[in-house]
Amino acid sequence: MFSHVKDLQFEAKPDAPDAAFARRLQEVLGGKWGEMTVANQYLFQGWNCRLPGKYKDLLLDVGTEEVGHVEMIVTMISRLLDNAPLALSEAIADNPGGGAVYAASNPAHFIHGGGGALPVDASGVPWNGSYVTASGNLLADFQLNVTAEAQGRLQVARLFNMTDDPGVKQMLRFLLARDTMHQNMWLAAIEQLKEDGLEDMPVPDAFPDSGEFTDEFGYTYLGFSSGTDAAQGRWASGPAPDGKGEFRYDDNPRANAPEPVLPPGDPRLYGTNPGLAGGVVNTVKSKLT
Repeated sequence: MFSHVKDLQFEAKPDAPDAAFARRLQEVLGGKWGEMTVANQYLFQGWNCRLPGKYKDLLLDVGTEEVGHVEMIVTMISRLLDNAPLALSEAIADNPGGGAVYAASNPAHFIHGGGGALPVDASGVPWNGSYVTASGNLLADFQLNVTAEAQGRLQVARLFNMTDDPGVKQMLRFLLARDTMHQNMWLAAIEQLKEDGLEDMPVPDAFPDSGEFTDEFGYTYLGFSSGTDAAQGRWASGPAPDGKGEFRYDDNPRANAPEPVLPPGDPRLYGTNPGLAGGVVNTVKSKLT
């Protein structure tokens, strides 16, 4: 059961309106790696978690925090849109350069949102649930969560350099700090899963791998580029991170099967098939008639 606390986790108030930056800020609200994604992702992972206790609480706690971040960014976008000019004549009345800001704003903020934030990214593409992953395997999900926080922090850091507004920068600094915590937190949770003996690499660890296939293909790096630069990487020699094999480097990958030759398709599907002239086609036509 959720309850809404009216106070924000951190202040979301710009020093001045900026409709153009409001459009850019939409990316970390409704983009693929935005707050709407991580909030829903962590909550669905938590709701679907069949392991009661600390891991379920972790997911639901962080998902709930991210809902608060959604509210903060929505509030900031709405405030950035305050007193924005609705027509070009308004934009250039007191500032000849106002036309550029007006052109860079998102008209949907006013036409659809009435001067408020929208569940879209910076290009106006609607947020959708396909951005959310909740697989039921905690190690797979936690590794993706590290990526989500890394991508989110990267985008917030880029946005930080796109504004000079002190109030906006303060909120972004807070979000950057929380993303730092969340990246470290998911990495710690991955290690905890392993220490608790619940999951291990590779995902899914419980799948009964074929020893023959694992020995031949499971730890071999295939070099398809000219030269052997990739052979210098940690991934080409030495023990694998899962502790179960040794990396090998193969600079001459070979085919393990002959060229595939598909049989003719069903003529009723009218694909272009070899050797389907006259008789076969006519037979099908006669059956249809």
